[in-house]
Amino acid sequence: MTIDLHTVIAIVAMAAATIFTRVSGLVLIRHATMNEQWRTAIEAIPPAVLMAVIAPTAFSTGWAETIGCALTALAARRLPMLASVVVGVITVAALRAAGI
Repeated sequence: MTIDLHTVIAIVAMAAATIFTRVSGLVLIRHATMNEQWRTAIEAIPPAVLMAVIAPTAFSTGWAETIGCALTALAARRLPMLASVVVGVITVAALRAAGI
């Protein structure tokens, strides 16, 4: 097995970009004043990211996935992110087992 230098550079660059993004968010938030509008906007980010990830699945696969995505979207309004994903996974698994 050989190690390609370009692959190693790409992996290191992606790791650095990820670490920089996470650390800069923590540093910048210390200097920001949080009012209710900012808090509401920040709390809307996780469900928005979840929908961006699952929306293509809802429109490009079968009924089980479409129904699972819809229920995940509904669950994301009230439940934490992980619980919403669990709702979607269980729904798709149950509907596939039922033959839908």
